[in-house]
This record gives sequence, structure tokens and C-alpha cells, in this order.
Amino acid sequence: MQAIINKSDLIENLAADSDNLDEHTVDEAVRLILAMMIDELSYDGRVEIRGFGSFCLHHREARQARNPRTGEAVTVEAKAVPFFKPGKALRESVNAMNDE
Repeated sequence: MQAIINKSDLIENLAADSDNLDEHTVDEAVRLILAMMIDELSYDGRVEIRGFGSFCLHHREARQARNPRTGEAVTVEAKAVPFFKPGKALRESVNAMNDE
């Protein structure tokens, strides 16, 4: 069975695992971290967390596509897509769990 952890679960778990941080402080820290990451990516920056992975943008060129219902040609605008590349430690840890 897969476990799903959303932001509020993450905050609750971090606060529960910490002896001296309350949930409000952890919530504020998580929100600040995410806001800083979003801000850096917004300016085409890169966020690297050693042992976990890195976040960057992949740029897609404008292109012609087809509407699958009508077959009509449509223009798809250029866009930047957030991309996550896992770090070596994360890949090894996940693969070790899958080998069991």
C-alpha cells in the first residue's frame, strides 16, 4: 500500500518528531523553504539539496500540435516546466527498499 504525505502531514510529522518545535514554527519554516524554492525557479535558477536532488526548469519550444477531437492544428506556446532530478543517495535508498 502506498502512503501519501501532503504538506500538512509533513508539518505534523516534523513537529511530532521535534522536541522543541511547535507545529506553527514548523509550518512557517516549510512555507518559507517552499517559497524560496519557487522564487529561485521563477528566475530560472536551480535548487540543489545534496543527497536528495535538484530542481531546475526544462524549457520547451513553441510548436504546432493537433486537437485530438477535431484534428485542427493548434499552436502550443513555449513554456518552462519544473524538473526534479533525484540525487545519488535518494536513488540508492529507494532502490535498496525495492530490492527487499
